[in-house]
Formats: sequence, structure tokens, C-alpha cells
Amino acid sequence: MELILKEDIIGLGYKNDIVNVKSGYGRNYLIPQGKAVIASESAKKILAENLKQQAHKLAAQKAAAEERGNALAGVALTIAAKVSTTGQLYGSVNTATVAEELKKLGHDIDRKIITMRDIKKVGEYVALVHFHKEVTAEIPVTVVAENADELKAAAAKEEAAPVVEEAPVEEEVAEEEAPAAE
Repeated sequence: MELILKEDIIGLGYKNDIVNVKSGYGRNYLIPQGKAVIASESAKKILAENLKQQAHKLAAQKAAAEERGNALAGVALTIAAKVSTTGQLYGSVNTATVAEELKKLGHDIDRKIITMRDIKKVGEYVALVHFHKEVTAEIPVTVVAENADELKAAAAKEEAAPVVEEAPVEEEVAEEEAPAAE
């Protein structure tokens, strides 16, 4: 029995596919549940026309997505965040933060179409914006410390601090163990 699927069915096919199934499966399950219709000549013509019309809509959506992607071509974000002396962020930079920064630049983009890992350290990263299943824009994201001057001063103090040598202490411990072994 030849049927046109109205929805995706795991192991059988995807929406608008024409499939062959056993007549009992089609008559008793797929058709009564509204998951398929009989693939008559008229139904096939209607399906072909619907796919043709959808192709134009999909092409228009893809073109609009490419326009939005091209608008983000030269955009690079620099996000200032509070950072500890070790370079670890207090909190994280995530998709919501990137969406807010893009909105400040005049690009209204939903955070749900942005993918990236949560950033927890200072550095350079890439956020992906998925406008369409075939159109993706990459946005470089640089995370810098808000208090960079304070961090540099703290690092300079650590370098200037005298280093205590612990090597003689280790030698004394080794000498004490040696007589005990005899």
C-alpha cells in the first residue's frame, strides 16, 4: 500500500515522503491516526504543488537569513567582566550576554539562536548565530577584565615578593631519614 506521510514517523520516513507499507499497518494505524493518506494520483499532484509552493517560501526565508547574516559580517564583540586575580570570571559570559551586547550595537537577535559554551575565563572565543539551517554567522567574542589595571598591579606585587627557598629543609629531612634506615 502506497501512502503519503503527514508527519515524521521514526523508522518509516519523514513528512511528505511517499512510502510503501503493509496494507494492515496503513489501514488500521496510519490512516485512522491521521499520520498518512493514500497516495492516489490526485494526492500526489497536490503534494507536488505544496512542495513547489513551500520551496519558494523556504528560498525567501533563506535569503532573508543570509541578509541578516551578512549584516553581522564585520561585528566583533568585546565584553568586560569582573575577573579574579587568577583570570577566572565571577559568573560567566553566556548567550544572553552576547545577545545584549549585539542589541547595544543595533542588532536585535534572539539569544535562543546563538550557540556557544559559557565563558568562564578571559580570552577570545566564537559565538555562532544560526539564522537558518544552512545560514550561520560567526561572531568573535573577546572577554577582557573590567579591573585590568588592578590585576596587573597584583601580578607585579607577586613577582616582586621574595621567594623563600625550601631546598635546605628537604635536605635536612633526607639526612634524618638516612640514619634511621641504618
